[in-house]
Amino acid sequence: MTRINATQSDATDPLRHFRERFDLPDGVIYLDGNSLGALPKTVKARVAHTISEEWGTQLIRSWNTAGWVHLPQKVGGRIGRLIGAQENSVVAADSTSINLFKVLSAALSLNPGRSKIVSERENFPTDLYIAEGVARQIGQGHRLVLADKPADIPAMLADDVAVLMLTHVNYRTGYRHDMAAITEAAHDKGILVIWDLAHSAGAMAVDLTGADADFAIGCGYKYLNGGPGAPAFLYVNPRHHGGFRQPLSGWFGHRAPFAFEASYAPSNSIDQYLCGTPSVLGMVAMDEALALWDEVDMDALRAKSVALCDFFIQEVDSFAGEFGLTLVTPRQADQRGSQVSYSCDNGYAIMQALIARGVIGDFRAPDIIRFGFTPLYLSFAEVSEAVAILRDILSTRAWDAPKYKVREAVT
Repeated sequence: MTRINATQSDATDPLRHFRERFDLPDGVIYLDGNSLGALPKTVKARVAHTISEEWGTQLIRSWNTAGWVHLPQKVGGRIGRLIGAQENSVVAADSTSINLFKVLSAALSLNPGRSKIVSERENFPTDLYIAEGVARQIGQGHRLVLADKPADIPAMLADDVAVLMLTHVNYRTGYRHDMAAITEAAHDKGILVIWDLAHSAGAMAVDLTGADADFAIGCGYKYLNGGPGAPAFLYVNPRHHGGFRQPLSGWFGHRAPFAFEASYAPSNSIDQYLCGTPSVLGMVAMDEALALWDEVDMDALRAKSVALCDFFIQEVDSFAGEFGLTLVTPRQADQRGSQVSYSCDNGYAIMQALIARGVIGDFRAPDIIRFGFTPLYLSFAEVSEAVAILRDILSTRAWDAPKYKVREAVT
C-alpha cells in the first residue's frame, strides 16, 4: 500500500462536501457509523414536518395526501438502487430479524426435500437464532449447520442443503465474501442463497442482480443513516415473486388490503413480504436520509473507504505489536468491508477510554475493538488524530482505570 498523506487526501477528496450535510457533534471522531449512522441534517426538518403538518394537521388523510401508504415501496426503491436490485424487488419493512424469518421460511419452502441451512459460526447471532427457530418450527429434520471459517463453506454445499445464509461483510472481522462466486457455487448444487447486507448497504456498491442472489435482507440504521431502529429492508429475486406465501400474512401483504376480505389472498409482487402497518415516522426519516444517496458516486465512496481503512491500518501497524493488538480484518481491500477490527486484551476498557477522549468505536465480545469508516462524513485528518489518541491511551495505560471496566448494557 502506498503511504497516505492525510492533508493531501482530504484536499482532493471528491466526497468532502457531504460532511456538511450531517449533524456531527464537536470534539467527536465518529468511527461507529457501521453500528449507527450519523444524523443527516435534513432529517430533523422532514420528521418535524411529518409530525406537525402531516400528522398534526392532515391527520389520517396523510395516508393518501402525504403518501404514507407507499413509503415501504418508495424507501425500498431507493435502497434497491444501492444494492443492485431489479425494480420493484425491494421493500422497507419491520426489522432485519423479522425479514430474515420471512425470506428464510420462503426459501425453505421453495426447496422441499432438503433439510439443511448452512451458515457460519461467526455470522451475526440474530441470524443464527432466527435460523434455529425456523428449523425448529418446521421440524421434519431441518437443522442449521455452521462453517467454522469461510474456507469451509464450499465443501458444505451438498445435495441435502436447502439454503445458504451468509452475511456479506462479517460484523466482527470485516471479512467480505465474494457474493457472485459463492452464489454461483450454491446454485450449481441447487441451493438458494440469502445475503445479509447489514454491513454492505451504503458502504459499497452491491450487485444482487449480477450475482443472481435469491434473497437479501439488511438494516437501515448503519451506513444508510436512517436512525436508531430504522426500518429494515428485504429483497426477493423477481423469479420468486408469488412462488410462496411468506408466513407473516399481515394485511399489507394482501393483494387488496382495503378490500377487507375475510381470508388472506397474497400479493404476487414484492408487496407480499410486507406485514403490518408501516412505522411512518421511521419510514419518513429513512426516506429523507436516503435522498442524498442520489448524488453519491458509489465508486468514489468505495475508493475512499478503502483508502481510509488502509490509512488506519498503516498507522496502527507502527505500534500494534508493542501493545498486543492483532489485526483480524483482511489487509486486502477486496476481502473486507468498511471497518477495521483488532483483537486485544482489555479491549472493552480500551474502547471506553477512547470514547472518553472523543473517539467513538465499539467493542464486540470477547476481545474485538472495532472501528467503522463512513466515507461521506469522515476525514483522513480525523483518522490520523484517532490513531494518535489510541496510541496515547495504550502507552500511558489510561484504559487501566476502574471506570473504564464497568460494562454497560450496550458495548
